Amino acid sequence: MEATRAFARRCDAADPLAPVRKEFMLPEGVIYLDGNSLGALPASVPGRLASVVTQEWGHDLIRAWNADNWWMAPERIGDRIGALIGAAPGQTVAGDSTSVQLFNALTASARARSVRSVILTEAGQFPTDSYLADSVARLLGLEVTRVSDPYAVLRERGGEVAAVVWSAVDFRTGELWDVAGLTAAAHEAGALAVWDVSHAAGAVPLRLDADRVDMAVGCTYKYLSGGPGAPAFLYVARRHQAGFDQPLTGWHGHARPFSMDPGYAPAAGITRARIGTPPMLSLLALEAALEVFGRADMAAVRAKNLGLGDFFIACADDLLAGLGFGLVTPREPERRGSHVTLRHPDAHPLMAALIEAGVLGDVRPPDLLRFGFNALYTSYADVFGAVTALREVTASGRYREPRFAARKTVT
Repeated sequence: MEATRAFARRCDAADPLAPVRKEFMLPEGVIYLDGNSLGALPASVPGRLASVVTQEWGHDLIRAWNADNWWMAPERIGDRIGALIGAAPGQTVAGDSTSVQLFNALTASARARSVRSVILTEAGQFPTDSYLADSVARLLGLEVTRVSDPYAVLRERGGEVAAVVWSAVDFRTGELWDVAGLTAAAHEAGALAVWDVSHAAGAVPLRLDADRVDMAVGCTYKYLSGGPGAPAFLYVARRHQAGFDQPLTGWHGHARPFSMDPGYAPAAGITRARIGTPPMLSLLALEAALEVFGRADMAAVRAKNLGLGDFFIACADDLLAGLGFGLVTPREPERRGSHVTLRHPDAHPLMAALIEAGVLGDVRPPDLLRFGFNALYTSYADVFGAVTALREVTASGRYREPRFAARKTVT
């Protein structure tokens, strides 16, 4: 693959998703490669939020729960997300944070396998996932086993494992795990498979139903561009819903929420996974953000994301040679999510200098620089410009200035 500006221009000219870029409000003079942390603002969101605030909340007031169908928003938006993650309707609900959704999924999974004592998770799991696994283990008297090779543990200790909780894409390296393979291995051992798809939803064509995933959670502020702190989602396979023992039993998950019964009776289906009153402004902003996926096929999104990743790696190989960088992300396209990670001992000051130059990526300690590609608004020209800028700030030594060394750029 050519690592040239001309090649980037040819790819952008032939890109079927290029028109979608106009549906995002990207600032001039900025190359944004941090959508794997916070997605760019969709142009549909400000007007939708203005309408929600002034008309639905401002004018309709409490009537908006029925007149504007606020009440059904968690299931309605959940189904929209479900279509992007390979889930049939009625299995996904949106609302609350990723932490809350993961706590519920982990606890319910452990309860469903109550005679087993182990939660199996990745040694380098995202901190929140790891912290919550420990918390659930303390509450239920379980053991958390952290490993790099889950298959070996499932073969050796499978009868002890209640749930395997894993991330579809490694948040540091961008490595894509085999969702179907690990799920099948968990089932063979009699365990449930709980997936965190935060770094995959909207970027990787997931197949939760076809892969027989039991439960999954994900945030919506990354590739789905739902906005900072946007509500997360929970997927519970239909076969588990009748026995889904929700640990946080709020009134929105009650079978008769307006009867105000003193005792809790879970609603049927995915509705029992609701908790309390959802953050409606954020939830409806997310719904507006998801509209853009009606104009972008996930297969096309995946193809372009991989193409952008291939081009970034080719440019890094050519333009950054001899400057101390190492590729962390797998080169094989089928093993990658939608971000590429480089290693450099001066990652923090380098990223600080790069951001000042107008290229936004991020850092994960101690020495990882991450660059995310969202096919809906990232161009090949962006990729070439980013690597060119990284070469300049590195070769010039400008990143060694004290003002950069003192700055932290982790987001």
